[in-house]
Amino acid sequence: MLINLAALVVIVAGIMAAKSLIIPLLLAVFLAVICAPPLYWLRTKGIPPFLSIIILVAGLIVLETGVATLVGSSITDFSKSLPLYQSRLQTMLAGVIAWLGTHGIKVTDQTLVDQFDPGKIMNMVANTLNTMGGLLTNTFMITLTFVFILFEAAGFPDKLRAMAGKRDADLEEYAEITKGVNRYMVLKTMTSLMTGVLVTVALKIIGVDFAVMWGLVAFFLNFIPTIGSIIAAVPAVLLALVQIGTGAAAATAACYLVINMVIGNIVEPKIMGSGIGLSPLVIFVSMAFWGWVLGPVGMLLSVPLTMTLKIILAGNENTRRLALLLGSNNEARAALREQSRA
Repeated sequence: MLINLAALVVIVAGIMAAKSLIIPLLLAVFLAVICAPPLYWLRTKGIPPFLSIIILVAGLIVLETGVATLVGSSITDFSKSLPLYQSRLQTMLAGVIAWLGTHGIKVTDQTLVDQFDPGKIMNMVANTLNTMGGLLTNTFMITLTFVFILFEAAGFPDKLRAMAGKRDADLEEYAEITKGVNRYMVLKTMTSLMTGVLVTVALKIIGVDFAVMWGLVAFFLNFIPTIGSIIAAVPAVLLALVQIGTGAAAATAACYLVINMVIGNIVEPKIMGSGIGLSPLVIFVSMAFWGWVLGPVGMLLSVPLTMTLKIILAGNENTRRLALLLGSNNEARAALREQSRA
């Protein structure tokens, strides 16, 4: 047990040390998983494999270039306006302190600033947007790896059979991993796109600046379970507060709340059926773990990475108990029913 734990620590430390190489590889792999259905669709239309890949990659580059340009220009404009927003927030903070003083609550400026520093919050938002923009513009390695993965995808099953030493080896476990991750990534992309579009439209109606950028932020952060949608809402609500006023901030917060409740509690469960097969606690812990190991990208990919690990553990008799531990309560109850029938 101690040797296994020591090996795990060494592996995690190695991943953290090599994350500059691992992150583009992981993004390329999951991008290939998302793009697999349209690639197969192009092939069913009689388009040769090489030409199908070229069409897919060209479309992807055009999309990435457009998004990177849009995000880059929005980040530039937002950074220029950042001092103005910080000044307005400081003024509003002073107003809150004065209001508390009239009600007998004496709070020093420094005490409230230590608890709620608008400047730090806005700087954090700017840094997050800059990180996102850098990730979008630095796509050469991701795209190159993505292309090679697509070229290798057709021959990968034969390699797995050769590794197993059997021409007719059962690849059900690998097919299940691909199918599960593909289904989650495609459906999550669809619901995240719906979230981003609805947020953009709502903020446009309210009149909040950079509505398209906040829609893109909502799209990307919706991949982060549990807290992603909350993080996406905070800067937009703050901007609505300093730009328009309290009513606009309340309307913005209400829009985010309604959109995330409808999509998260109604749309996603309906289209994903029984769910992703992970317990809520495991999802939260995996998000924290992969975020610690790989940074923001690890938080984005925490669910598919944990799903892959769970499927691998379930495929081995010796580790099946660990897979049940990672799974949902429904899976545990189903396993108990099977055991009682046996």
